[in-house]
Amino acid sequence: MNKDFFSAIEQIERTKGISRDALKTVIEAALLSAYKKNFKSPHKGISISIDPQTGEVKVFVQTTVVGNVADPVNEVSLKECAHLAPPVQLGDSVDIEITPHDFGRISAQTAKQVIMQRIREAERNLIFDEFAERAEDIVSGVINRKEGKNIVVDLEKIESLLTPNEQVGTENYRIGARMKFYIVEVKKTSKGPYILLSRTHPGLVKRLFELEVPEVHDGYVDIKAIAREPGTRTKIAVESRDKKVDPVGSCIGNKGSRVKHITDELRGEKIDIIRWSSDPRSFISDALSPAQVSLVELDPGTNTARVYVPEDQLSLAIGKEGQNARLSARLTGWRIDIKSAKEARGESNAEKKESTP
Repeated sequence: MNKDFFSAIEQIERTKGISRDALKTVIEAALLSAYKKNFKSPHKGISISIDPQTGEVKVFVQTTVVGNVADPVNEVSLKECAHLAPPVQLGDSVDIEITPHDFGRISAQTAKQVIMQRIREAERNLIFDEFAERAEDIVSGVINRKEGKNIVVDLEKIESLLTPNEQVGTENYRIGARMKFYIVEVKKTSKGPYILLSRTHPGLVKRLFELEVPEVHDGYVDIKAIAREPGTRTKIAVESRDKKVDPVGSCIGNKGSRVKHITDELRGEKIDIIRWSSDPRSFISDALSPAQVSLVELDPGTNTARVYVPEDQLSLAIGKEGQNARLSARLTGWRIDIKSAKEARGESNAEKKESTP
């Protein structure tokens, strides 16, 4: 080992964040592997030592101090150990240097390959640990390139794929654009960490609100439920843990500034902020906003809510292609059957006729 090699180690420590002690351990293990491969030594208990100042590499074998040597491979005489400090006694274990004269020349290339492999593994483990802690959080990345239908995202320390299932159909993934992504999962693979990113996950909306709304971040406002159709519309139900804090107003912000930042990040996706309620009738009624609801009837047995709205609110309650009703049902957890108030009156009259003798 020369000084240039140790200078490279110091640079790796600075740029890769791998400690020098960890690298030293990796290198010693690699050199031990190279020694065993090239010299076929019969000895057991072999160890490698690297002088951190000079870079000198030495090979040692652990032997037992005896009076008369019967096993030259694993034993050493007390007389041969007379020069050691501190003094040794019979039965002690000592490390005796057995460094081959040409160890450096023969094993250098093999050791280098193993060392670089171990360093790459250590770096991958550091990256995995860092991103594993950020699972179910958001991260900022730059669109690097496209590989088929996959989008390659540069996360600075590692590249990750945004698969077609996690892409929003209405979004333009322009090369060089910086976007925020939700980390769905982090897995270890033989090729390094695999980070599954998403732009469609409801968790992305939740984390964006935590970033933009201090009351959500600090726990004064709780996000109870999210129903999302990525790229078009999201409904989010919020509850205040502090009577002095308006959960809906906090999320909207002054003149809509907070929710606008989130909508901009989601490339124009509309967001409805609903006040959560433990009363299913009230919650379902608010969830169908912006439509006005006249009456909500619940059938717990079938988990169905029959909702009546004014005639002119029927299409608004249902929404384009049924989206408003669909999102409201997912948000509240109830099956929602929407009818006009006129139908309610008709059903009521029919019931009266049936009950008339």
